[in-house]
Amino acid sequence: MVVLVGIAACQDDPAPTAPSDASPTLSTPQSAKQSKTYLISFAESAPGDLAARLASAGGNVKKINREAGVASVESDAADFAQRAGAIQGVEGVGQDRVVQWVDPNERFVDAGETPGGSGAGAASIGDNEVLFGIQWAPKSIHAPEAWDLGARGNGVRVAVLDGGLNAAHQDLAGSVDVACSASMVAGLNFNQDVGTFSHATHVAGIVAAQDDGLGTIGVAPGATIMGVKVLNGGTGTFGDVIEGILYAADPSATPGKENCARADVINMSLGSTFIPTKEDKELLKALDRATKFADKHGVTVIASAGNAAVDLDEEKKAVTIPAMSARVLAISATGPVGFALGATNFTRPASYTNFGKALVELGGPGGDGVLPGNDVCTLPLPGFGTITNFCWAFDLVISPGSLTGNGYFFAAGTSMSAPAVAGVAALIIEKNGGSITPSQVQAALRQSADDLGKPGKDEFYGHGFVNALRAVQ
Repeated sequence: MVVLVGIAACQDDPAPTAPSDASPTLSTPQSAKQSKTYLISFAESAPGDLAARLASAGGNVKKINREAGVASVESDAADFAQRAGAIQGVEGVGQDRVVQWVDPNERFVDAGETPGGSGAGAASIGDNEVLFGIQWAPKSIHAPEAWDLGARGNGVRVAVLDGGLNAAHQDLAGSVDVACSASMVAGLNFNQDVGTFSHATHVAGIVAAQDDGLGTIGVAPGATIMGVKVLNGGTGTFGDVIEGILYAADPSATPGKENCARADVINMSLGSTFIPTKEDKELLKALDRATKFADKHGVTVIASAGNAAVDLDEEKKAVTIPAMSARVLAISATGPVGFALGATNFTRPASYTNFGKALVELGGPGGDGVLPGNDVCTLPLPGFGTITNFCWAFDLVISPGSLTGNGYFFAAGTSMSAPAVAGVAALIIEKNGGSITPSQVQAALRQSADDLGKPGKDEFYGHGFVNALRAVQ
């Protein structure tokens, strides 16, 4: 999820304080007269000939994963859901939905390309990057101190489930496993999308922008990115998101990807907050099946907590998914107000972040855009000149973000905090030589986090604000 602020905008629009009973983010992708897609969740006790039984119920099985307990089936039979639900072992049957996983009116600040020159000859990691002087986010989680201990995330694979990703960006070129990246969106490649701002590229840069002296640096600059396209223009079906999770956890099961290794971490900077209907709850079962499958296959799953400013402890009927799906770490966001003016309140809860003990596991730097006015600030880029933009823009997170070319963008949201935590997870996995389970990664993240807010687990930071240095010590 992302809250982006545009050049023409004075401030963010006020965030809603409660979810809508109408669940406006969900829609049915097909008309009643057309064949519909259903997601089936089923137990191990389901019969071995489940596919044949689903066909007998009037369905055309598109995909089925016996280990995960998930199937995708097309049918134009009016009573398919009822008949399929009566099959032994079937736990849920829900008609697939198109979801607006990222704000369709997202706004952004284009930071342009780097102002020229290269810091490749500088002495220290991070300091050699042109835009490092305005990267408050990695500093807030003590990533530079972790790098000083040699932490890079080398050998760790992070799957970015998102929209189209620019694998040729100068900060990512060579770090994206193009051969093992994939698209779950029919008819589109993993690097295709609409618009000029690439949400996926911004997220990937926060995780693993390289130590190359060109632009920014990611929390785990040595990690490898797998681009898994599940969205286009910020929208996508439950089915595509589920398929993306299953792919990232076991790509070798896909024809043509037999030599691809699974991800160690899945980052999902996407989500929707709504009050689920009975039909929606059937889809949530299938999503839980997918995230459990990833966990079982050794993948740590991280998701953004959402940008609706909703208290999930108070709004007990609401859900934020996939952040509240099984085995998923939900990440809230923090952000400063007035960084360009000298502020260092990096752990301040962001104005938009969802919160609640029922939701949040950890906090991370996501940025905010509430500094009033449209004053312009010019900040130094030590060794490279200066950069000028709205003062409030510097409170956002800067990262690669152009769908083509080498552009950078400021953006804010739990979409930005989640990949910061995914980067720290990559550092933990590297330190342990890959021989660490998702539960152990999660425990390490929690135990090393800074206990901010109320003592113990609290509604804004969960178990704490992530700390990369302590995570690798």
